Order: sequence, then structure tokens, then C-alpha cells
Amino acid sequence: MNKSIYTRLSIMMFLEFFIWGSWYVTIGTYLGSIGFSGANIGNAYLMTNIAAILSPFFIGMVADRFFSSEKVMGVLHLLGAIVMYATTEITSTVPLIGMLLLYNACYMPTLALVNNISFQQLESPDKEFPKIRVWGTLGWIAAGLAISFILSPLLADVETTALPLKMAAVISALMGLYSFTLPDTPPKNTGMNTTIGVILGIKAIKLMKNTSFAVFVISSMLISIPLAFYYSFTNLYFNELNMANAAATQTLGQGSEVIFMILMPWFFVRLGVKKMLLVGMISWIVRYAFFAMGDTGSMLWMLYIGILLHGICYDFFFVTGQIYIDQKSPREIRASAQGFITFITYGVGMGIGSVISGNVLDLFTENGIKAWDTFWWIPGLFSLAVAIIFMFTFKEEKELAQ
Repeated sequence: MNKSIYTRLSIMMFLEFFIWGSWYVTIGTYLGSIGFSGANIGNAYLMTNIAAILSPFFIGMVADRFFSSEKVMGVLHLLGAIVMYATTEITSTVPLIGMLLLYNACYMPTLALVNNISFQQLESPDKEFPKIRVWGTLGWIAAGLAISFILSPLLADVETTALPLKMAAVISALMGLYSFTLPDTPPKNTGMNTTIGVILGIKAIKLMKNTSFAVFVISSMLISIPLAFYYSFTNLYFNELNMANAAATQTLGQGSEVIFMILMPWFFVRLGVKKMLLVGMISWIVRYAFFAMGDTGSMLWMLYIGILLHGICYDFFFVTGQIYIDQKSPREIRASAQGFITFITYGVGMGIGSVISGNVLDLFTENGIKAWDTFWWIPGLFSLAVAIIFMFTFKEEKELAQ
């Protein structure tokens, strides 16, 4: 791998996920501090899911056909910086949520663009891309550490303020300018007609004729619903428990993700697809049980284990799922199938979860006091039900698609 290209792409990936980690973890806590209900916090996170659904249309209809990826990314990040900074000046519910939708409409397409730039610039993407992508995880970790150890000394209770969002805006502007220095990555589908069906991976629906594949897709959507509980409300929960440096503590989950990503090939050979997926589901159940029973006193260890389980929760289910999709899809529709499962999980599943989680929190809130133990049992029991259904209905088949 060309060292210069590696360095430039690594910086790109680091900044890309530093931006996301700067605001996504703490915004629920900030919104709660300015009077948002649980339902409206959930609606705020829903904007990310809606943008994730809309993003493939923008990429497929515009970026892939007319403009170089690095230029599109530069413009989107500069616009995103303006929108995010403007968002920090708004406290009214509907306008703020609307601004978050506009910001995410700028940010979410850039996730595909950084991957596209990387794949086109690398000589052996299958071997070299993981070395680039890990810098994204490190960027997310760095954002959490910056909030706790750089911003926090400047402002008390910084996670209840808009300062992390302003940090995201500043880094987004930096990323926008940096994008224009990246290697030229011209559109790859110039002159081609791109249909909505291709963008959403509609061709992959025919794979649902296979019962086990259908079970996997449905289970993936359902398990993504409790996933939204974690992303939307963990930081608010930790802050209400007065956990020190909550944002930095949560980055232990990303550290765990890196470790288990490295170990995945070893587990995959020994466990196979079904057991890997089940272990991932069971880890969600254990995580939520520990969150329900943990505290910042004698049970603090439960909260830490719940965080550290993130590597298993994410890698064993979602990464294994991507591998399963690749194995079971014919070569000509593999990209379409990956797009389909992304739409089902991050779009539909987590979108439903964002709405449900906020309403559940409101349901178990009385006189401003949140029954967090009850709240965390809900996604835990839901995950348990999905795991049981999956265990008895999914059949692992050894043959691969051609």
C-alpha cells in the first residue's frame, strides 16, 4: 500500500467518525437538559435513521453519476458544519429536530463516500481497507475522550450542553476543507441509469424464498429495534447516575469492537454463522440486564461489562450478518443484497426502535423520575424473544451461492 495514500485515507476516516462520535453519543443528554421528552429524544435520533434511508438515493442518483466523491463530500461536510452550528442555537423542539434531519441528510451520504474513495484508491481493498477503517473507530474513541478530558475541564457538565455539537461543527468544517485535498475519485456510473430498485437492493428480495435467509432478514430488523435503546439513551442514563466521564467511558465499547473484530476469524471457524449470530443476540440480552441491575456503587462492574460487550454485540451479529449475506447471495446481486440489509437494519429496524425507545422512557417516567431498571428490561426481553425465535427457525446451510 502506498504510504502517502494510507496516511491521507486514514486521516479522512479518523475525521469522519470523530464528527459522528462528537454529537451522537451525548445529544440525548443535551436534549433532556433543555426539556425534551423521551419521545422527542427518540424522534431526534429517528432523523439519523430517516437520513440513512434517503442517503442511498442521493449517492445512487447524484454522486455516483455526476461528481467526484471527494468534491461531493467536501461540500456536504461544509454544509453540515453550518447546519450543526445553527442547530446549537435552537432549543424549540420541532425546529431543532428539523435541523437534525437536515444535518443528517448532509452527513449520512458521506459514510458511503469515504468507503467509495477508499475502495477506488486502494490496490487490494479486501486486505487494505480494514487497516483504513480501524481509524474510524479510533476517531469515534478520540471524540469521546475529547469531550471528557478536553471540553469537560472548560465547562462543567459539558455533556448536558451544546458544546460537543459545536465541536462536531468545527471538525466537520475541517473535514470539508480536507476533502478537497483527497485523491481524485471520479463518478463510477457516468451515463448509466440507476433505478430505485437497484438502490434499495430490491433484487435481493428474491433470496427471501429461502426460509433461513428470510428468518435472518426478519431477525436482523427485529434485533435492530432494541439496538436503538442503547444508542439513544445510554449516555443520558450514565449522566443521571452521575458516572464520571461518561462519554469517555462509553468509548470502551469501541475499543472492544476493535479487539473482537481482530478475533472474529478465529471464532468464525469454530462457531459458524448461526452460533455467532446467537452469541451476538445473547450479548444484547446480557448487556441490558446488567444495565437494569447496575449502579455506580457496588454494581458499577455491571455497567462496565455492559459497555465492553459492545464488541460482541456489534461484531458477532452485524459483521457476521454481512459475511452471511455475501455467502448466500449470487455474485451479481451481492452489492444489492448488502444495501438491502443495511436498509432493513439501520433504516427500518433502528428507525422503529428510535420511536419506541423514547415512548417507553416516557411511559416509565413519573414526576421527572425515570425508572431506568424497568426501561432497560424492555429491550432485554425483546432481544430474548428474537433470539429464541431465531434459534428455533434459522437453519445454517453449508453450501454457498455462486
